[in-house]
Amino acid sequence: MNFDISRKKMVDTQIIARGIKDRRVIEAMLKTPRHLFVQEAMASQAYNDTSLPIGDKQTISQPHMVALMTEMLELAGSETVLEIGTGSGYQAAVLSCLARRVCTIERIPSLAAKARRLFDTLGLTNIAMKIDDGTVGWAAEAPFDAIIVTAGAPDIPEALVSQLAAGGRLIIPVGDQTDQELVRLVKNEDGTLSQEKSVACRFVRLIGKDGWSENQ
Repeated sequence: MNFDISRKKMVDTQIIARGIKDRRVIEAMLKTPRHLFVQEAMASQAYNDTSLPIGDKQTISQPHMVALMTEMLELAGSETVLEIGTGSGYQAAVLSCLARRVCTIERIPSLAAKARRLFDTLGLTNIAMKIDDGTVGWAAEAPFDAIIVTAGAPDIPEALVSQLAAGGRLIIPVGDQTDQELVRLVKNEDGTLSQEKSVACRFVRLIGKDGWSENQ
């Protein structure tokens, strides 16, 4: 299978044709080898318009959702970005093409280990990772110019809002355990918050202190 051709087709039909306009985001999606971030048996499906299981009851988001959330961050290249929910590592890899530094948090050690190996193999040296509860953020690395949460939350964790820099953007799916809406929160220069809702979506649950509990 020619993954380069499949990736180009994915970008043309799922990314550009569905309204993604940020040229830097499009280039990052063209560059990042999604087939390496899925289970080997599913590599042939890597560039389909769908999410895929990656083990431990987690998924890799569909390509269009990755591109949409990334575009909503409005990255120029100089930012430090926090990602909550490393998962396969694909979203962090895309972000690494667009930001100065990416800090990503994963709560499942086995997924974190796989992602770290991939980052190292691909030479993505601007990604820092730790295993922790993502809902409490990463205070030692704050403030962040942008924060992206790749799991559905019952509400926006206060710790993440507090760690957002003035002028920063936070993208997060908010709703119940099966259906959410994508929310974009902006911290204005005076510290006030602006919020807008985007599309309906469905993500795995954000587990943690300020998310869902493991038993819910």
